[in-house]
Amino acid sequence: MFQITRRRLAIWYTTVTAVLLIIFAVGIYGYVYKTLIDRIDDTLKHVIEIIEPSLIVDEVSINDGKYRVNLEASFYQHPNTTNQVEDDHIDLEWFSPNGELLWQTLDESLPIPLSFNSGGKTIRISDDYLLRQITKRVEMGRYILGYLRVSHPLFDVIKPIQQLIIDLSLGIILMIISVAGIGWFLSGIAIKPVIESYQSLKQFTADASHELRNPIATIKTNIQSLLSYPEIDSQTQQKQLKIVERLTERLNNLVNDLLFLARSDSGIIKSNFAPIPLDALLLEVVEEQKIIAQQKNINLSLDILNDESLSENLFMINGDWIEISRLFTNIISNSIIHGFSSDIKEIATIKVTLELIKKQHKLFYQITVKDNGIGINESILPHLFDRFYRGDFARSRGNSNYNSSTGLGLAIALAIVENHQGKIKVESSINKGSNFIIHLPQFN
Repeated sequence: MFQITRRRLAIWYTTVTAVLLIIFAVGIYGYVYKTLIDRIDDTLKHVIEIIEPSLIVDEVSINDGKYRVNLEASFYQHPNTTNQVEDDHIDLEWFSPNGELLWQTLDESLPIPLSFNSGGKTIRISDDYLLRQITKRVEMGRYILGYLRVSHPLFDVIKPIQQLIIDLSLGIILMIISVAGIGWFLSGIAIKPVIESYQSLKQFTADASHELRNPIATIKTNIQSLLSYPEIDSQTQQKQLKIVERLTERLNNLVNDLLFLARSDSGIIKSNFAPIPLDALLLEVVEEQKIIAQQKNINLSLDILNDESLSENLFMINGDWIEISRLFTNIISNSIIHGFSSDIKEIATIKVTLELIKKQHKLFYQITVKDNGIGINESILPHLFDRFYRGDFARSRGNSNYNSSTGLGLAIALAIVENHQGKIKVESSINKGSNFIIHLPQFN
């Protein structure tokens, strides 16, 4: 499928480029051809401007037209003019007012009738012989003296034009071949993110179906058991109903998490941005998580590093209170649930620190969530924020809350941080704890 798409992209890219090249070549050809023709027309008009004033006109009877051009005196007595036009490959013809050929510089008369054309016209004598002609009607007062037709062969134009056609054709062919190769290369680069997105979507779909399949199957089993054995005691029924309730809640959380990520990916998530005090928000989140941490014998604390000389409203950011609360709740709860083994032998601590730092000439709030737990293997750190990625099983072995996790908490945290133009990273090693570092821009 992707190869077909890549091939189509390359073909379309090559086709569009080829059409543009052909249009460009036709434009160049038309411009050069018109320029050469205009130059010949200017030469023919210049010849007419020289010859017309040099014509010697004799007066004759009114019956003969009153005026007549003296051909002998006009043309034969002015060899310089005749030689000049012959040197320029220009042929002259003089016609009477009735259209009768009276004089010419050609060895043989042209097999074309006289037609008045003062703007220039291309005449085809044979397949390989073209002429550019201008015919001027010469008048004196209201009397027509005759017609002067000047012609110039177009072999000076045909040869360069033919060479231009050959050069343009070769250039277009080479360009199309090059563009085809480049198009194939660029289409490969363009489709690579699509392939990666498809693979991610495929993996995401498989993981989501797996996460949904287990609780649904368990709910179905418990319901079937209740329906099949209605005579079982109420205590057993209550136990099975609590299992169904817990699994339903887990499915509800999973659907809400998936909906949040889908809206975040599509850009339709509507955040209520407003100035909020980050220190007060962290105090609230830490107080809520302390209850869970104490149940696991974990010491959760918050340390706000504040300079007394600074204003009271130092820790203000522009953000959504609900989303930021969810961000730090996910990070802290992740450390509580997954950061420690079930048999904690030493004092377990999670320390949340808030401070103002300057980075690249900009002020940021740095929030670190550091624990002294079992740590995270460095090989899985790049995948820690992937959806449904729960890391090494050893990190969660023995945690009763592991199966209640949707595997989307850190993915949601990353989406919230990016939505607030911040950054998040993790530093960790086995048996040395983990350190989540979040940077959020200061409110201006």
